[in-house]
Amino acid sequence: MTPFLKWVGGKRWLVDEQTFSVPTGFKRYLEPFLGGGAVFFALSPPDAILSDLNARLIETYRSVRNQSAALEARLREHAALHSDEYYYLVRERSYSTQSERAAQFLYLNRACFNGIYRENLEGKFNVPRGSKKTIIFPSDDFKGWSKRLQRAELLVGDFETTIDRADEDDFIFADPPYTVRHNKNGFIKYNQKLFSWEDQQRLAASLRRAAERGAHFMLTNADHEVVRDLYSDFAMMRSLGRSSVVAASAEKRSATTELLVTSSNFT
Repeated sequence: MTPFLKWVGGKRWLVDEQTFSVPTGFKRYLEPFLGGGAVFFALSPPDAILSDLNARLIETYRSVRNQSAALEARLREHAALHSDEYYYLVRERSYSTQSERAAQFLYLNRACFNGIYRENLEGKFNVPRGSKKTIIFPSDDFKGWSKRLQRAELLVGDFETTIDRADEDDFIFADPPYTVRHNKNGFIKYNQKLFSWEDQQRLAASLRRAAERGAHFMLTNADHEVVRDLYSDFAMMRSLGRSSVVAASAEKRSATTELLVTSSNFT
């Protein structure tokens, strides 16, 4: 199932890989950096805990789960009125109901530049409009997304709180924020504002504790030697080739690699 959001760093490309695999028969699925949820929708687990620090993001997921018809109707209204002027009008508005705020979030996500989510110092979304004109897609399936999310607990919170809930035979997919354009140099400089090195260390420690409790995990991260060192006690790691997609034009989107670390040999 195609995710309803386009998200920077999203893992649609990963689930499309022929070599992508996860543990079979896991009890519960946990994703502490939800974003676009590509892996969740691909696996459709029967029991899940999904979390993210972005409260607007989680509110949108809750609206898709609980108010899919109202959200879809409002999104179609936005699509019918879509233009440069209308985009910036909606971007500045405040809405009173959850379904209206979720429709705003989804409309802006689909209409903005490259699906980037960014806020100014006042906490307002400030990404300019992108070049794409399509807001409603043939693949849209609000009823299907709602059905799959019925089986998920949706939380706003820190990744460590979610990972610490993992128990024996649970499966964690962790995809922290990072850039891939500076994998081989300047990793700390370019990634510190996205996800601090202290957070990287805290993430590694929380995944290690989960593995000691018998949980399985899959981590994607920047393919950099300092990240490899953090997970050196886990032998299951490999580089995955892909294209960097965040650029103004296709010719600037160069090939790069990302690191995949797993707690056991299921890839």
